[in-house]
Amino acid sequence: MSKKKEDRDSVPQKGKAQQSGTQVEAPESIEKEEDRQREIKRTFKILRKVWLNIGIEKIDTHEGIAVKALLDNGVAGMFMDKRTAAKHGFILEKLKRPIMVRNVNGTNNSGGAIIYQVEVNVYYKSYVERMRMDVCDLGKMEVILEML
Repeated sequence: MSKKKEDRDSVPQKGKAQQSGTQVEAPESIEKEEDRQREIKRTFKILRKVWLNIGIEKIDTHEGIAVKALLDNGVAGMFMDKRTAAKHGFILEKLKRPIMVRNVNGTNNSGGAIIYQVEVNVYYKSYVERMRMDVCDLGKMEVILEML
């Protein structure tokens, strides 16, 4: 990468949080790692909502749809709204065991447990990845992607 490109990428843009190359060393104890994880989460909390226009492709028919996805650092997994899955006819795979869903405030999600998942190809710009998404009630959102 050229020097000019590096300089341009390192300058924070207005309205966006600067994500420095913060590195986390190997944990000395579990307690210290938990402290570091909380600290990292706090640094990313500035990014409240990041929306991406992505493509999702069915594995069986290779039919693609465009959706608006929320990139979220507070979730643990990849999720598709159950109405989006039904509307576009995705093949649902039943889980062996349901997964209980808790909201940010610790209450159980009104949409109930996750009992299905769907396998899809996800496209963003020139990036493609096959992934499994849990199907649940996301309210007004179509897809939520975990920020790693």
